Amino acid sequence: MSFARTSRRTVLTSAAAVVSGALLLTGCGDDGGGDGDSAGGTGSDTRQVTDATGRAVEVPADPQKVVALSEPTLDAALALGVQPVGATAGRGQQGVSTYLADKASKAQVVATVAEADMEKLAALQPDLILLDETTAVKTQVDKLESIAPTVVTAKLNEDWKSAFTATADALNKKADAEKWLSGFDTDVAAAKKELGDNAGAVVSVVRWQNGAPSVVGRGKNHVGSTLTALGLDRPKDQRGAGTGHSEPVSLEKLSTIDGDWLFFGTLGERADGEKAYAEAVKVPNFSKLKAEEEGHVVVVQGSAWNSAGGPLAARIVLDDLTKALSS
Repeated sequence: MSFARTSRRTVLTSAAAVVSGALLLTGCGDDGGGDGDSAGGTGSDTRQVTDATGRAVEVPADPQKVVALSEPTLDAALALGVQPVGATAGRGQQGVSTYLADKASKAQVVATVAEADMEKLAALQPDLILLDETTAVKTQVDKLESIAPTVVTAKLNEDWKSAFTATADALNKKADAEKWLSGFDTDVAAAKKELGDNAGAVVSVVRWQNGAPSVVGRGKNHVGSTLTALGLDRPKDQRGAGTGHSEPVSLEKLSTIDGDWLFFGTLGERADGEKAYAEAVKVPNFSKLKAEEEGHVVVVQGSAWNSAGGPLAARIVLDDLTKALSS
């Protein structure tokens, strides 16, 4: 049994003009107590950052109406206490990723992983737009720039901590991010000491969808890097960088997802994972997996484990691993 059950319409010219005008008329305020260097000197209402594409972007020193068009930038903003006015839907979900739903309750969904609704976005009159290369909207930066200053915070497959720090820099909260990461690293070190017999265990991570598993969490994302930091190993086919967000595994090769422990989820909540697990155990050979035989299948909150990542998702991953594996 389970160990722990868990083409597009263009932007209206008038809308873009209204937003551009609003930005030009932004009053001179303080820097919001941020830690970034102002482009115009102390007290300036703007500052300059260089984004992941090498673009120099003039951004508000104290942004008030932020739109986050990717899961990682939304996660990062919320972790830093910023409440975006606009956000992206979670991967495979109608609203924001369910693990962020409570914190992002005030955000209007204006995008998916595939595209942004430029009219809805412009109507929010944001003063800063954040995104990264985990979303296809990365191809529409020129359109986004006509609405508000736009920062691409990270390249595809970039280390999640670097992506978090870059998002924090755009928000003028880099010191806050560094403090958050320091606390996280301290907790990782403490958890590693509590692994006991599970030190160096082989840990498999899969998403179950349409009756079959897909490997997730490879590389430097919030899952893979946390497993590595804890000194845990992965099955042979889950080592190294992945070829995409997830990699389907045929039922004929079910044994390749086996390990000492199997962390199992869907794109939704833990309850969705429980339903999927009930289906999985009926699949031939699933019951023969070592993890299943030893009661080491852990159903997790898939929306966090299978998202594109961020600090809040990483915290959930660490907590789940600690709860399951500590002695």
